[in-house]
Amino acid sequence: MKTDAGQIATAHVAAEEILRTIYGDDLLGCSVRPEAIASIIQDTLAQQLEIDHEMLGVYEKAIEALHLLSTPPTDKPAGPGELSTLLGERLDAVRELTRRLIDAAASIKQPRINAHQTEE
Repeated sequence: MKTDAGQIATAHVAAEEILRTIYGDDLLGCSVRPEAIASIIQDTLAQQLEIDHEMLGVYEKAIEALHLLSTPPTDKPAGPGELSTLLGERLDAVRELTRRLIDAAASIKQPRINAHQTEE
């Protein structure tokens, strides 16, 4: 997973703050290095960033598909029957698209196993 300097700095600040909250400002009695906690936080932030990118990709594809479905046909439908068929097909496509979006969102929301949990 890709990390950036801002994410690393955020993880370290959060780790130090967590340890200070538990052990006090002097960290007296703390046997855990802030870097160990920061690593866990950093992994979590990276996972969330990955989920955010996945959701953005799904959103972009959905918008493109809806735009195509909402664009009037270049050829004018010959009659009411043809128009009804066209609209029915497009509504079916919209329904299928929304079903796929719901499924994709549900799969992305599934809890992911943290790398630190698998090491135990």
